[in-house]
Amino acid sequence: MRRTLTLLAGLLLLSPLALFAQEQTGDYRIGPKDLLEIRVFEIPEFNLERRVSNSGSIDLPLLGEVPVSGLTSSEVNSRVEALLMKYVNRASVSVVVKEYANSPVSVVGAVQKPGPLNISGNWYLLQAISAAGGLTQQAGRKIYVLRRAANGLSDRLEIKVDDLLRGASSSWNIPIFPSDIVNIPPRTPVKIFCLGEVKTPGALEFDSDDRISLLSVIAKAGGLTDRASRSIRIKHKGADGRDVETVVNFRRIVSGKDADPVLYPDDVVVIKESFF
Repeated sequence: MRRTLTLLAGLLLLSPLALFAQEQTGDYRIGPKDLLEIRVFEIPEFNLERRVSNSGSIDLPLLGEVPVSGLTSSEVNSRVEALLMKYVNRASVSVVVKEYANSPVSVVGAVQKPGPLNISGNWYLLQAISAAGGLTQQAGRKIYVLRRAANGLSDRLEIKVDDLLRGASSSWNIPIFPSDIVNIPPRTPVKIFCLGEVKTPGALEFDSDDRISLLSVIAKAGGLTDRASRSIRIKHKGADGRDVETVVNFRRIVSGKDADPVLYPDDVVVIKESFF
């Protein structure tokens, strides 16, 4: 029973990644500038590659201009087969998209050569990052892959750089499909101001990838002094731009009775002196 529950928990944990990776653009609609590889077993002269023109067609021997824009590979198969049957008794046609130039993958953020990539064949996340020149030294700890589904909805998958580059599992090296956007945000410095009864009050600098909480700020400030009040004020800008103040109890947070509050850039933590 325990083994079954463990297996089920593992499947539930991995299912979002598996579903995201399986969202294929197998129904990819061909567009201008895409490169098609065409093979006809019975007619060697048709074993060729053709770039889709701006008008959305390809020029084939014997058939001339064949409109293909907006069709899937299988639909182009059927169209070319039907046209060839006017000239031959049998035609076994294969059409493969070799280069998705109409829907390039975009790799943006902290990479050496950000921009669009014309992918060909089966691509994976590491391959896309490598084609963009690799990560820069400013790369953050997270990678976001954005994918738009056929129904217009967008999915976003968050992947840790360490899991991708140094993890024991290759499951994070997910397939990359046409029109995907791979975003590697750069690290940026974040300041939190800790004032009052701490050992080293002032502006504290954190990394934008860090989870910044009240306890981590107090620890970086050297801890509370002996005179510090257990009542701590946190000031930040609200959504409307006004100052918002929250009062928390240090002892309750340390004991686990209250959650450790998450802080945001430019928050101000004020620890006043206790008079008791």
